[in-house]
Amino acid sequence: MESPLVTLKSASKSFVDGKETHRVLENVDFSLPCGASIALTGASGCGKSTLLNVIAGFEPLSGGQLWLDGDNAAAWKDPQWSLFRHQKLGVIFQQFNLLTPLDVKQNIAFPLHLNQQKWNDWCDYLVDTLGINALLDRHVSALSGGQQQRVAIARALAHKPKLLLADEPTGNLDQKAGLEVMKLLSEITTQGNTAVLLVTHSPECAEFMQIRLRLENGQLEFGQINQELHHEAN
Repeated sequence: MESPLVTLKSASKSFVDGKETHRVLENVDFSLPCGASIALTGASGCGKSTLLNVIAGFEPLSGGQLWLDGDNAAAWKDPQWSLFRHQKLGVIFQQFNLLTPLDVKQNIAFPLHLNQQKWNDWCDYLVDTLGINALLDRHVSALSGGQQQRVAIARALAHKPKLLLADEPTGNLDQKAGLEVMKLLSEITTQGNTAVLLVTHSPECAEFMQIRLRLENGQLEFGQINQELHHEAN
């Protein structure tokens, strides 16, 4: 049986502010199978983004274990983290974090460059599906918020990562555009067999994921399972 792509065991994360210690994650147990999709909900400031940052290696755990693709990631040094991010991880940030000196095509191709790969049929599929073919030569600063979001999605998925972490990927869009982007994101990740952990405040966006979890008081609470999507995934 294939091991989960992401596993957290008794994971804790705390921050020290002066004389006070704030515990954001408290003995969290969590697993994300390969190709599965999970929506993570919860109030603002509850630690959802922190959980993503821990899994991406941007912040260390205060306690517990983190396993990624069968390896003990808590023991990784910078070179191992860099290799994982370059080859197996895609991230969609809240603020897009596009590379402003580069045009759209160069932004999308950036993870390919890191992996010594060239533009390919998968990239053509991404830009066609996301409707950004006509924008490839445009400077990213000249794009609308919705266009930048689509470029960010294409960049995160260009190297066919095994894992996608998406932090409020529709937070800067109106409801109609947000749901359209979520539909495309769901289709693309299914096509690429990419596991997804999505942070969102939107119940409508969460519906595109197979499983819904809620983070509250440092603990994960299991919510509903989208039976139709769960059935399709299996």
